[in-house]
Amino acid sequence: MTSRRDLLCDCAISVLAAEGGRGLTHRAVDRAAGVPEGTTKNYFPSRDALLGAAADRMTALHAAAVRRLRETTPDGISPAEVAELYPALLRRAVADDPTQLLAMVELYLEAVRRPGVRAALGRMAVSNARAGAGLHAAAGLPSTARDAGLLDAYFLGVAVSLLALPAEALRAVGLDDAYAVGLGLFRAAVPGRSADGDEPAHGGGDESGGRGGGRAATGGPGGR
Repeated sequence: MTSRRDLLCDCAISVLAAEGGRGLTHRAVDRAAGVPEGTTKNYFPSRDALLGAAADRMTALHAAAVRRLRETTPDGISPAEVAELYPALLRRAVADDPTQLLAMVELYLEAVRRPGVRAALGRMAVSNARAGAGLHAAAGLPSTARDAGLLDAYFLGVAVSLLALPAEALRAVGLDDAYAVGLGLFRAAVPGRSADGDEPAHGGGDESGGRGGGRAATGGPGGR
């Protein structure tokens, strides 16, 4: 059962996604949560405290998603199945429900000036990178936390572009095929075999996305 504190944090994340950083106020969270005015301020007296709590909550949600991913990763998972995970994550983050992605972008901007938010996002980035490296290792790929962290950073930038740019711009820069781009992210960052498991991975990708791979795994590092 979700606690009152977690409910307020979840609503703060939703407000961030819908209204942006400037729209995140105690009253806005009270309204979103359907609680009496002043409730959020009682839990989080300042805006800094509210932002830090939202970042901590998102970190905790991502950590739970990482745990579920590791617990459900089948023995003998293939590089192709891992590669297929990234197009699925892009679709979920951009097309299915962009709330987490939008809130993440707002928190990244806030983190530039707020040490508490920066620390929470740092913990999330490290946790996601280690989990990603573990998943890749389960598929026999020599991936490190650095490789997985780079893949996460690539993923965030591409996901924001897919969400923010008009269709004609995405076509012009080769980002209009989200499936191919997801596989291309994997090829660009992860050493060893390519998405189809037959070729060496390309250091920077020879195509805008690079197709390949079989049918695949579901879920995803960090719950993005």
